[in-house]
Amino acid sequence: MDSEAKKATKQKVKREKLLDIAFNDTSEISVPPRLIDQVIGQDNSVEIIKKAALQRRHVLLIGEPGTGKSMLGQAMAELLPKEELVDVLCIPNPKYPNQPRVATLPAGHGARKVEMDAEVARKSGNKRFIISLAILLAIIGYALIATAGNTAMQPQTLLMAMFVGFFIFFMLNQSRSRTETLVPKLLVDNSKKDTAPFYDGTGSHAGALLGDVRHDPFQSGGLGTPPHERVEAGLIHKSNLGVLYTDEIGTLEMRTQQKLLTAMQEGKLQITGQSELSSGAMVRSEPVPCNFVLIAAGNIETTRNMHPALRSRIQGSGYEVYMKDTMPDTPENRRRLARFCAQEIVKDRKIPHFTHEAVEEIIYEAQRRADKKDHLTLRLRELGGLIRAAGDLAKEKGETMVTAEILRQSKTLARTLENQISDSYAEDRKMYKIFEIQDAAVGRVNGLAVINQRSGIVMPIEAEVVPAFSRREGKIIATGQLRIIAREAVQNVSAIVKRYVGKDISDFDYHIQFVASHAGVEGDSASISIAVAIISALEKAPIRQDTAMTGSLTVRGIVVPIGGATAKIEAAADAGIKRVIIPVQNIDDVKIEEKYKDDVEIIPVHNFHEVLREALHPDYHYIANKYEELATEFSKPQENNKKKSKK
Repeated sequence: MDSEAKKATKQKVKREKLLDIAFNDTSEISVPPRLIDQVIGQDNSVEIIKKAALQRRHVLLIGEPGTGKSMLGQAMAELLPKEELVDVLCIPNPKYPNQPRVATLPAGHGARKVEMDAEVARKSGNKRFIISLAILLAIIGYALIATAGNTAMQPQTLLMAMFVGFFIFFMLNQSRSRTETLVPKLLVDNSKKDTAPFYDGTGSHAGALLGDVRHDPFQSGGLGTPPHERVEAGLIHKSNLGVLYTDEIGTLEMRTQQKLLTAMQEGKLQITGQSELSSGAMVRSEPVPCNFVLIAAGNIETTRNMHPALRSRIQGSGYEVYMKDTMPDTPENRRRLARFCAQEIVKDRKIPHFTHEAVEEIIYEAQRRADKKDHLTLRLRELGGLIRAAGDLAKEKGETMVTAEILRQSKTLARTLENQISDSYAEDRKMYKIFEIQDAAVGRVNGLAVINQRSGIVMPIEAEVVPAFSRREGKIIATGQLRIIAREAVQNVSAIVKRYVGKDISDFDYHIQFVASHAGVEGDSASISIAVAIISALEKAPIRQDTAMTGSLTVRGIVVPIGGATAKIEAAADAGIKRVIIPVQNIDDVKIEEKYKDDVEIIPVHNFHEVLREALHPDYHYIANKYEELATEFSKPQENNKKKSKK
């Protein structure tokens, strides 16, 4: 590794001034009143949402969780053109009771209509109560008069009269009058809405989304609930002239997606019982208005599980948008993140404001979590969680402001499940010495991996080379629950070994074990670790155990970049490892915490022979030199071919 690369590595841990605006705390940062203006880093998505709102188009938002999909859905409801909202009434149908009628009235008129009809029904009920009470008293009075001269029969007759009178009283008050059964039901009430409605249908079952009819076991003798009163509107009906937002839309049943498609096409949908075993299955209302704008969301898997016709409908009369998970690290975007801090504090209403230095710490965390040089993360929900954790800690300490030091302390509280699992793995592996951090060992490498792109872990890899028992070409046997990409990476490494090793490797079997990889292995970032372990086993050359490594490898021995560099380096430092080898292209991605900067040396490499020189014990550097010479020889024919082509 050259001296310039070493200098660049040391400079990465130095902090620079991250904000070019002056303020004491976030209370001085203004927050835009409109949601659409609060969206950060999704400029293309914002423009499409504005166009879709103007023309009432459906939108499919695809991206990672926490990138602002639901916020865009709510913002669209604010942008929709203001239309005359309506109330929806379900009206009884005397001729066909199981086919209730549907009527619409201007917003606010529906509740008044129901109240007026209910008042008429109450007056009718009061009359019926007075009449039934008069009948009861008349029967009892007649019994008293009829038995006035016969005291022996009076108790028996009076008891019988009371029984008959109370029975008539009960029946008259239990049965519904015609006036009562004609009172309509208010299905959708928009009387208190000034803007287009917004409803989140994420995770809703078919009845909640499409509407349903409640089951009523008392369906005879006038004791049952009238069918129109059992009809319940779905979210598609409540979202009429507004926005229906559904995250992970691919998780809906295909039948539900088909009905959703019908509602989008027709702008109305009948309400019927969703369960065939319920009495509601017999009830079917007239079509209920549901002219909503659908904002469907999810990740890339969602598109595979969506009904083809539903997605086609969105494509044909709307937009598909891919949400970015990072944005360029520019002064303007840093200012936007400062505003994001202010927005989260205003929304939460329970945490104190952040100082200028604390906001800079948030921006630095956004750089770290982007896992890409010159970029900031847009997984803002995770950053919002860190902001709230810091605010809670400040409140607990009785502080009026969140400082940079409190924010750094709160990172422990806001650790993800993957971080906590990684910590647990690391402690167990230290306790049982699953990996070493001292001396040197043949065929044993401290590899590095990540869990969910956010938490690093030390992954020991061992290799053993043994004579093959078959006359056929030697086998490569890899264990540790390797998935597709990891298995292919092992095959690619075998090409490098065949190319560089001066032995007849067909006489050997290569056993590669990912030690304690209980959760399986995915990805090709262990390529250099596998190659070093095999070469070490072949050459009987010990590997430094104070060194860990991560990096992908081409079949020509070029080290190419990987993901999660920062998390892997910090995991190695936590484990007590002093040196970490990474691809040179990842050096600008590294944003390690201040507490690690003196604990670990970061070594960027270009080629496989550089990896060997840094990983093997110094007494075996001749092996790296030999591989460097071989790599030079292989590159000469290519250079000669280039010169001939130029001539």
